[in-house]
Amino acid sequence: MFKIKTYNAISPKGLERFARDKYEVGAAVDAPDALLLRSHKLHGEPVPGSLLAVARAGAGVNNVPVAEYGQQGIVVFNTPGANANAVKELVLAGMLLATRGILPGIAYAQSLGHMSDSAAMHALLEKEKSKFAGGELRGKTLGIVGLGAIGSLVADIALSMGMKVLGFDPALSIDAAWRLSNEVQRMENLPSLLGRSDYVSLHVPALDATRHMIDAAALAQMKPGAVLLNFARETIVDPAAVLAALHEGHLGRYVCDFPEPGFAEEPKIIALPHIGASTEESEENCAVMAADELMDYLENGNISNSVNYPAIRMDRTPGATRITLANGNVAGVLGHVLGVLADAQVNVLDMSNRSRDVLAYNIIDVASAPDAKVINAIRAVGNVIRVRVV
Repeated sequence: MFKIKTYNAISPKGLERFARDKYEVGAAVDAPDALLLRSHKLHGEPVPGSLLAVARAGAGVNNVPVAEYGQQGIVVFNTPGANANAVKELVLAGMLLATRGILPGIAYAQSLGHMSDSAAMHALLEKEKSKFAGGELRGKTLGIVGLGAIGSLVADIALSMGMKVLGFDPALSIDAAWRLSNEVQRMENLPSLLGRSDYVSLHVPALDATRHMIDAAALAQMKPGAVLLNFARETIVDPAAVLAALHEGHLGRYVCDFPEPGFAEEPKIIALPHIGASTEESEENCAVMAADELMDYLENGNISNSVNYPAIRMDRTPGATRITLANGNVAGVLGHVLGVLADAQVNVLDMSNRSRDVLAYNIIDVASAPDAKVINAIRAVGNVIRVRVV
């Protein structure tokens, strides 16, 4: 029986995916095979020797020591795209809030709650409503930085609103390119996108390479009065530079999902409490995807949506025993492993090998179950990190 330790509130729809006769699931599980979590921080926590995998029910994995776990043969999964629709809808709301006088209009209407004369109230509202006039999105240009699952959906909804859409993503995958509308104009660099956009929406991961990618220099390249939207990660934007650009009058508004000290006093900032993925549907989608990823890995050794190991899957060979192997991505490891199997007269029926950066992963279906001596011999091969018989 596999053991899944949970952190945070995981949607029951995800937890229900684990068959009770195969899985023990809960917050009090000891010696877990896998962890299923949302925002719980694993940095600095002891790593159980039993741990094989971690699934983050969400896209960002900055709460997981990804590289360290990879070196220990622990596969880290995330759920890209599961919360994409929720974030897309909030980006649209952010653009509307930044463009129309919605929030000050609501505040003004609520301030008239003391009035008892309906006719007088309506007359006053008619007189004052011009103070809350705004603009329309139609015909404006939206620049999207990051064209993955969320960015492509934001592009679609912006196009449906009659906006022009520019996109920049130097790491655009083939799958993402297929999803992207041909009406999106690809930009070759970030400055060219910033200089032509009335709105700029950020949808890149939190990496060393993206830390403060929107700094004082980038903000200076934006169109005067443009709106910056950040529903990705707080580290992508330099908050001090944003405040300075707003005070100088160059940046029109900043809409984000990540409040910072000093933001509350700035009327041109709309800061939400990190609710981009906080919908019932999003949490269900993330939990279901994370559970399915864990089950396929634990039961079959297949990997999808990992952030530290390559995507790899292989259909089970009927009657075969499956061996999975995580190793450092150096020459000769797989050859040595196959040599161990050949010396033990264990026949290989099918196999698949993939690599990602410094790590590699192999699935090997063999005709007969190898004994402990053979598995230990494989573990002894140089640069082998983890061996499993699945």
